[in-house]
Amino acid sequence: MAKILCILSAIVFVVKTDDVSEFNATIPAVNMTLNSTVNRTIAFKTPVFSLFSTTTTANKPVLGKKNMRKKNADDKRIDQDEDGKHETKNGTADAKKEPDCPPASTPSSPGPPASTPSTPGPPASIPSSPGPPASMMALPDPPCVVTSPDCPPLGLKSLRVDDSQFQASSYLRMGLGPHRARLNIQSGIEDGDMYDGAWCAKYEDQHQWLQVDALRPTLFTGVILQGRNSIWSWDWVETYKVQLSNDSETWKTCMNGTEEAVFVGSRNEPETPYLALFPQPAVARWIRINPQTWYWNGTICLRAEVLGCPLPDPDNVWQHFSEKLSGSKDNLDFRHHNYKEMRKLMKAVNEECPRITRIYTIGKSYTGLKLYVMEISDNPGKHELGEPEFRYVAGMHGNEVVGRELVLNLMQYICREFRRGNPRIVRLVTTTRIHLLPSMNPDGYETAFEKGSELAGWALGRYSYEWVDMNHNFPDLNNIMWDAKENDTDMVKTANHYIPIPEYYTKEDAFVTPETRAVISWMQDIPFVLSANLHGGELVVTYPFDCTRDWAPQENTPTADDSFFRWLATVYASTNLVMANPDRRICHSEDFQQHNNIINGGAWHTVPGSMNDFSYMHTNCFEVTVELSCDKFPHASELPTEWENNKESLLVYMEQVHRGIKGVVRDKMTKKGIADAIVKVEDLDHDIRSAADGDYWRLLNPGEYKVTVWAEGYFPSMRRCNVGTEARPTICDFILIKTPRQRMNEILAKGGRLPQDLQLKLRALRLRKLRASTKAINQRRKHSRKARGTRFARAPRPLTPLA
Repeated sequence: MAKILCILSAIVFVVKTDDVSEFNATIPAVNMTLNSTVNRTIAFKTPVFSLFSTTTTANKPVLGKKNMRKKNADDKRIDQDEDGKHETKNGTADAKKEPDCPPASTPSSPGPPASTPSTPGPPASIPSSPGPPASMMALPDPPCVVTSPDCPPLGLKSLRVDDSQFQASSYLRMGLGPHRARLNIQSGIEDGDMYDGAWCAKYEDQHQWLQVDALRPTLFTGVILQGRNSIWSWDWVETYKVQLSNDSETWKTCMNGTEEAVFVGSRNEPETPYLALFPQPAVARWIRINPQTWYWNGTICLRAEVLGCPLPDPDNVWQHFSEKLSGSKDNLDFRHHNYKEMRKLMKAVNEECPRITRIYTIGKSYTGLKLYVMEISDNPGKHELGEPEFRYVAGMHGNEVVGRELVLNLMQYICREFRRGNPRIVRLVTTTRIHLLPSMNPDGYETAFEKGSELAGWALGRYSYEWVDMNHNFPDLNNIMWDAKENDTDMVKTANHYIPIPEYYTKEDAFVTPETRAVISWMQDIPFVLSANLHGGELVVTYPFDCTRDWAPQENTPTADDSFFRWLATVYASTNLVMANPDRRICHSEDFQQHNNIINGGAWHTVPGSMNDFSYMHTNCFEVTVELSCDKFPHASELPTEWENNKESLLVYMEQVHRGIKGVVRDKMTKKGIADAIVKVEDLDHDIRSAADGDYWRLLNPGEYKVTVWAEGYFPSMRRCNVGTEARPTICDFILIKTPRQRMNEILAKGGRLPQDLQLKLRALRLRKLRASTKAINQRRKHSRKARGTRFARAPRPLTPLA
């Protein structure tokens, strides 16, 4: 059987011809899908599939322009909002405007010419890549095809390509070695360490090269280039050639007709990625980028991604079976969803599971895109007494898209597993009210989505439409509390929870985004107990406080609940398949494995006005930030793996909402619940409040606690509550007795004052002011959009600064 497979592989898969027509004729024979009418732009946002049917990541075939036009026409019919108007621009990731990518040519470099020393530099002292197996047929001239397939990235940016697959002619120092030539890789604050932001050649001449071993025959279609990431240096490559090889010894330069093709790289600045598609895609194993000119006041430095479709290796008959094991076994919609597609997916989930799901909105973005939330519960639309409320928030930074897709996958997964009767999912849905916000910053996402996963760069789409970082846009309550404690001699009277929004924040001219206002109002309406804010660009879980005291740039700043926050962070990090891998590569410049992949937010870097801190100090909700992936905007082909890496973490983190104690605070006479009763745990300087029906939830680690409950007009009540190690809460109900009228008269007669919950009244007053100003602002924006005659008047914006 093995011999038959080898013979078939040699007959079908080994391509050794210069005849384009013969090569094209071979493609259908092996079930290739090369789209001959594909847009010259690589469709990075579409589901990308192997050329051969060997993985489960593909749900649909790649659409050509003709079919795409038909699909867009069909999409128009469903892209209607409740008011009958279009909610987003027509079109999908496959049909987009071609980027400004000049054809291969030999342009002159602006500025002084690059210097060319007479003596080329010595080769880098990196072990050379092993040559091809003896059985592989070396191709002296890599064959080309006239079609342009939608080939995915090899994985330089996503770290799928290992450091050992890089090689270079020379490098300036180890921190600027070839392994640092990854698209979007970020340097540390200081240059000169082991984690600089590019590969930089030691010599400035046209003999320098960066080489990548694809490990198997690959149909190379293009290269994406950007310059060096550095605060202090300004370096990039302006033009370059590409060379290909099948044995790492004989190299052929990519041709443009009868001339060697010269591709344009970075232009005027180092951060924007630039795509260059080859005139003719070619099959090889090794690829080299050979810089020709570079910034006149800099040196040869670059970060790159290579586009290529892996071909079956005739020397590896088990490759087909190993590739089937990759990806995910869950049949979910693994692709990038723009605003319109996100709405369609959420609607489909709601229609599939109408008994346990509900879609609602909490507000609109600056451009009018709605902030949709999927609620999952056995009684959607209603808060059930004693049932905790949980939320996931994704897409605060619009270009950090892994969280958005994970949340969409999660709602699909819960729906389907609930229908199958999965006991774990059934228990979670029947005991928890779950809220999933996949896109807090839809304006930013649409900006990044228009460019695509490889061309959006590191920061495009991070900010809101008004250029606001939403994770710095919440009220800074930390310093209000710390200042009050420093100025108040009676520490008992200083508020440690439910701190009101400051007066300036409620004004109409306050620099607060509509998305932030919507989320704050959402937090008031629902008594959330636990939350996670999903980000991207690193692999770490951070916990409050995010803001440091005295504005220190880095300082461990723990909360009163530091031990429980560390538990929450550890629960997610220890069950994440990548974070828990001790052999994983550092994402950019920081090694979080030394902290077990969790860190106090302030110890990492100070973030005043974060959603985590605001949630903890203004509401009852505990929240952490999860940095999900080294790559902020991975290619669609990476999404099944990202789901598998995070699936268990997402589920087990939600289950933590049932730890600690819970109960109902009731009036002894009426038996009705008492709202806003203060629940105080001895030795923990952070209180929480009961919800509107009198129920409360206090997250705690195992142990015995002395708990006191007090409400305005009632005598306090105390009891001891024991928390076990099981992931279920301990029930601790409280009955409060009203203060007798006679006792109140005695206090007043002695000139005393009745205890009043002034803090709660001030908090409610400020919230009313914030909602009133938000309503006025939204009305003005609505009239302004109507006056312009369009719902989306998007002015062209420059690239965002580094994030």
